[in-house]
Amino acid sequence: MRSPISSSRSDVDGTLLSVSNIEVVYNHVILVLKGVSLEVPSGGIVALLGGNGAGKTTTLKAVSNLLHSERGEVTKGSIAYRGQDVRHLGPSELVRMGVIQVMEGRHCFEHLTVEENLMTGAFTRRDGTAAVNADLELVYSYFPRLKERRRAQAGYTSGGEQQMCVIGRALMSRPQMILLDEPSMGLAPQLVAEIFEIVQNLNGKEGVSFLLAEQNTNAALRYAGYGYILESGRVVMDGPADELRENPDVKEFYLGMSESGRRSYRDVRSYRRRKRWLN
Repeated sequence: MRSPISSSRSDVDGTLLSVSNIEVVYNHVILVLKGVSLEVPSGGIVALLGGNGAGKTTTLKAVSNLLHSERGEVTKGSIAYRGQDVRHLGPSELVRMGVIQVMEGRHCFEHLTVEENLMTGAFTRRDGTAAVNADLELVYSYFPRLKERRRAQAGYTSGGEQQMCVIGRALMSRPQMILLDEPSMGLAPQLVAEIFEIVQNLNGKEGVSFLLAEQNTNAALRYAGYGYILESGRVVMDGPADELRENPDVKEFYLGMSESGRRSYRDVRSYRRRKRWLN
């Protein structure tokens, strides 16, 4: 029997999201993204990698159409979801189509309980109380800690529990695709591994596709199938995740390793000017 969330999975084979040569400008003058292109296959996990300020969050917001609240806009290129141009759709329309963004920073409604937070994710649904409750139990099966804390005020839960809460809230909308921004930020390594394992299970068992923006390159490439590396608003490298993990440039500049072994962050930073893809 298919689970409640997976019943919303797209039956379309091939590419679910296609971003082609987009440019993003803030305040009509600041060029942030410069010709960014990427694809997310149906049922895939794609990692969007790079350091702070590389343009990862802006890329996600361009897809989810949240740029206007920050005086940003896509000025060139195209964004297609399931073959449909979505550049001019509102964020709420994209939610109804199955595209959900989980923002960086674990934005819970702090004054609401954990369960009330989860239920806000079902606000746009019109399929009845029984279906919503079934999905709530499915979310609890993936996040048993949330079930234990369901009556707790979200603002008083731990960082890991809040991250689980916002992902669970996204699942309550029956997404086909989640845009997940920096899920490892501020979490202990053990919790990071737990979050990524849940992402992998949601992808494999429920068919939810993920575009994952992450600075933790090593963790992201363990779970993603494909990756794109952003530098200063441009895609400078892309490829299957296992190939990127073995690429000597990626090892040196993002994993802190070189042919001579592990390097300190200070050493890696001093060698950034030698990046072959920027020569």
